[in-house]
Amino acid sequence: MHFFFKYGLILVLSLSSLTSFCQLQIKPNNKKISYMGRVAINENSATFYWPGTSATINFTGKNVKVTMKSFREKGYFYAIVDNDAAKAFKFETDSVKKEINLVENLSEGKHTLQLYKLSNNTSANVLYGFEIGGKAKLQKPSQLPKRKIEFYGNSITAGHGVDVQPGMKDAGQPELFNNYYSYTAITARHFNAQSSIIARSGIGIMLSWFPEIMPEVYDRLDPFDSSKKWDFAKYTPDVVVINLFQNDSWLINRPEHQEFKHRFGTTKPSEDFIIKSYRDFVTSIRAKYPKAYIICALGNMDATEAGSKWPGYIEQAVAGLKDGKIHTVFFPYKGRPNHPNRKEQQMMADELIRFIDKTVKW
Repeated sequence: MHFFFKYGLILVLSLSSLTSFCQLQIKPNNKKISYMGRVAINENSATFYWPGTSATINFTGKNVKVTMKSFREKGYFYAIVDNDAAKAFKFETDSVKKEINLVENLSEGKHTLQLYKLSNNTSANVLYGFEIGGKAKLQKPSQLPKRKIEFYGNSITAGHGVDVQPGMKDAGQPELFNNYYSYTAITARHFNAQSSIIARSGIGIMLSWFPEIMPEVYDRLDPFDSSKKWDFAKYTPDVVVINLFQNDSWLINRPEHQEFKHRFGTTKPSEDFIIKSYRDFVTSIRAKYPKAYIICALGNMDATEAGSKWPGYIEQAVAGLKDGKIHTVFFPYKGRPNHPNRKEQQMMADELIRFIDKTVKW
């Protein structure tokens, strides 16, 4: 009797210990993962394309790992535990599928972990799943905020150069993008709103530094695959912010550039064409979201410097639409080269927040 009790107790304790320290595997299509942004989700993978896309889990456990891989170029992410962005773990993903330790030695109790894409849409990043160790359990997801904002933009909106430090070269290195501290993400967090950020460094409405323009890609899930369209019924924003025309303002004066030749041949477009191109894009957005407030922004790079015609083009385009829920906001030129840093992005966010506060009825 004592023999069976003794060894039975050992077996029970051993099984209990094993259970306490098991590894919980979580597939990407688990309903307890909260995704934000345009994500392609299936049983074995979830692919992030656009900056600011995220995945969040609530859980108990001691440590968390993630398995990921990137295509086209390296991608950069934050892993943010318990909403403490000041202690975010920044990591890269590359062309090799690998397991990455995100956090270890957590205290007992419930925790939250958010994966947040920092870098440009020129990398596609595949999440193959999470692994939670310790007394691991996946908890119910937090309810997503009711408010929703969508942003369309270029490098400023994507977060290009946000982490460039004084004396560093602002050359578009993926590791120096940081969408988390862009005006888009700051504004969304201020209003406790969901965000969808459709942005690429270098993109324009009429022409870009590369073949694609925003009117050709704004409706895609995968920005590099025209067959993968986004289902606009999945996300209906209360507010849409468009911050485009910076790249157009540079390229329109470069007739030698291949994209100028591609779009215009040898003839510079007229002001009427510029205004119509902007108006047509806004009309496309309005068709998708009949009830949304649309804020047509510009800045804070040199398209809004003193004497620039580009704010006026936007004002004329908006006036021609005769729509009381379409507005303009122009961020003043920051007065220096390079892309906006964290401080300058915060200034843009502050101005946009003030405008939304006085204009939008949530």
